[in-house]
Amino acid sequence: MAKKETAQAQEKSENPIEVTQKFLQGTKDELQKVVWPSRQQLISESVAVMSMVGLFAFLIFAVDKLFMWTASQVF
Repeated sequence: MAKKETAQAQEKSENPIEVTQKFLQGTKDELQKVVWPSRQQLISESVAVMSMVGLFAFLIFAVDKLFMWTASQVF
């Protein structure tokens, strides 16, 4: 229990600038571990995502129009 209290007291006494610097350094270190896609891979995957979004938007539009037509026939 004493170790937990001393760790909390130590965290509170740290300078906010030091905490920010540690955070930014950790962020930089993590970003260096990222495997970035090649330009060709980025383009092809972006096209695939946009195509799927367009396809699903069209399907939702078509189902909505079908339901509206069906409702207008019933009511």
